[in-house]
Amino acid sequence: MAVFETTDLTAASYSVAIFGLAATAVLLLLGTAWVGRAWKVPVVLCAIAALVGVAAAWEGRVAWGAAGQVPVVYHYVGWAVSMPLQVMALYFFAATSRRLGPGLFWRLIVVSVLMVFVRYLGEADYMNATLAFLIGLMFWLYVLGEMFFGRMDDAVREAEGDHVRRGYFWLRLIVTIGWAIYPIGNFLTAFAGIADTWALTIAYNLADILNRMAFGVAVLATGALSTPQEQRHA
Repeated sequence: MAVFETTDLTAASYSVAIFGLAATAVLLLLGTAWVGRAWKVPVVLCAIAALVGVAAAWEGRVAWGAAGQVPVVYHYVGWAVSMPLQVMALYFFAATSRRLGPGLFWRLIVVSVLMVFVRYLGEADYMNATLAFLIGLMFWLYVLGEMFFGRMDDAVREAEGDHVRRGYFWLRLIVTIGWAIYPIGNFLTAFAGIADTWALTIAYNLADILNRMAFGVAVLATGALSTPQEQRHA
């Protein structure tokens, strides 16, 4: 096992990600006892996304200790699994207010997978970087469009009480602002000539921690507040 220097901020960011996301996953799994039946699926999906983040951060820290650099593929492997899981959680979050069709579910899954995969193809030089960036951006905007103007937004507007609408507001904020770091990083490496160095790795790690932790906690808090006491443990 590699021993890192005290000043190695990259290794420290990986360690914070591992422990923080592991704690988040445990909290979310415990939290399934605090929410009603309809909320268990989105909470568990967020817990799985956090566990994927733990594995991705562990692999990244091992690579950093062995080679002193982390190829961008290590980030994309984690994103390719965790982002679709979070999009699935969004779908089931909105579905607690009104039934949503399976067509929307599959569109969101396909779009969220392609959003990550196409950006990876561009950064790995398997396709034109400009085209990959634009297609990935289009897929991200599609997800945002469904969240702000689509059927998920319509369903949440019909929710009883303010807890669901308030939680959905925070989820939209995370997907809009928190997820923006990924296309920004893609743009900087592909067009601005900035190398994929330790600084970008730290930025990605911090974004992953905040996005996955805040996303999961927002879903859990909304589910707990929306579940009457007598419906818990169901």
